[in-house]
Amino acid sequence: MIVDITNVADEIAFLENKVAKLDNDSFSKFREWFIQFDQARWDKQLEIDSNAGKLDFLINAALAEHQAEKTRNL
Repeated sequence: MIVDITNVADEIAFLENKVAKLDNDSFSKFREWFIQFDQARWDKQLEIDSNAGKLDFLINAALAEHQAEKTRNL
């Protein structure tokens, strides 16, 4: 799929303009929705990356530190 950068930039500018024109109550509702939306996307990507093994290096590093007795009990 080819993405037309001009159209993407225009779409972003359009959305920025719309958000800037929101009254305080609408902006507050939008912000809360967007925070939830952003967190859900982050969680989904983290799950995808984890299932694909992309985060295994973090597990391996933590296990290596633990085995080298560089960790402590909480």
